[in-house]
Amino acid sequence: MKVIHVDMDAFYASVEQRDRPELRGRPVVVGGDPRSRGVVATASYEARRFGIHSAMPCREAYRRCPEAVFVPPRMAQYVAVGRQIRAIFHEITDLVEPLSLDEAYLDVTDNHLGEPLARTLAVHIKARIKAELDLTASAGVGPSKFIAKIASDLRKPDGLVVIPPERVEEFVATLRVEKFWSVGPATAKRLHAVGIRTGADLRARSAEELRALLGKHGAFLHGLACGKDERRVTPWREPKSKGSERTFAEDVRELRVLLESLDEQAERVLRSLDKLERTARTVTVKVRYDDFTTITRSRTLATGVGDARTLHETAADLLLHATEAATRPVRLIGVSVSGFVHDDGPTQLPLPGV
Repeated sequence: MKVIHVDMDAFYASVEQRDRPELRGRPVVVGGDPRSRGVVATASYEARRFGIHSAMPCREAYRRCPEAVFVPPRMAQYVAVGRQIRAIFHEITDLVEPLSLDEAYLDVTDNHLGEPLARTLAVHIKARIKAELDLTASAGVGPSKFIAKIASDLRKPDGLVVIPPERVEEFVATLRVEKFWSVGPATAKRLHAVGIRTGADLRARSAEELRALLGKHGAFLHGLACGKDERRVTPWREPKSKGSERTFAEDVRELRVLLESLDEQAERVLRSLDKLERTARTVTVKVRYDDFTTITRSRTLATGVGDARTLHETAADLLLHATEAATRPVRLIGVSVSGFVHDDGPTQLPLPGV
């Protein structure tokens, strides 16, 4: 398999700098007003030199770089540009697996151009994005999704890294475990505690040892460390959840305000379900308190949620009885659904008396 992972460079910020030439070369932060509670969606590379990164509070970004230009997101524009990028991908291959607006996997083993070298195709894609959209992308080329994605991040911005099959084991051996798919801080800490810090360390342990430490995910990591990744490039994946959330300008204590916001978000979630033609069995409420402590509370129902009343009542009950929203100030509130049920599929009915 020949895989290219294409990742746009500082996508939102780069679109803003392209559309507003006066912003080029300046530190640009796409997100909320620095006087508000907004967070950074993305930052230009000029802003990143000051340690500004995605999800950072805009107030902190302003503290680090007072001369930064803060601009509100223009999602409609980013979506439109994302579609143009996707169209370029589909001229190369039908096997395009989007991960977000600004990144995707492409399986170019067989491609519309009849080009045998994946590197040549990556150069072609990058050049077209630059010529047609005046934006830069970084690309990684490898024999699997894991290798291609890691490679695309090595020489940003405007980078291209190719890892041929014969170099995979050597390449993986030097990677820190934090670079491995789905290894977050907690998993990394457990690995570090037993002396595992690199791909070579993972490979030196048996799959059984890692399975005992991390469950089935441990065996998967061992496979990656040995250069094995059988995941295919999948053109479309059904989302596993749909949700909506809101960050308040000021902390909220009034339950009435929280419940009204929850209802508005539930309506948005239902509209998303309608487009998917699905119902969902699990309802989750997310609450972030004024000290940034964040909790989620979920409930799985016997049948799929497909109407406003059921979703509203379930979310409200979780908020009122499973959180401290009535006694602690709330900074953010959200609702999501998961456990999708196909409308034409079987539905589990509740048993009598249950």
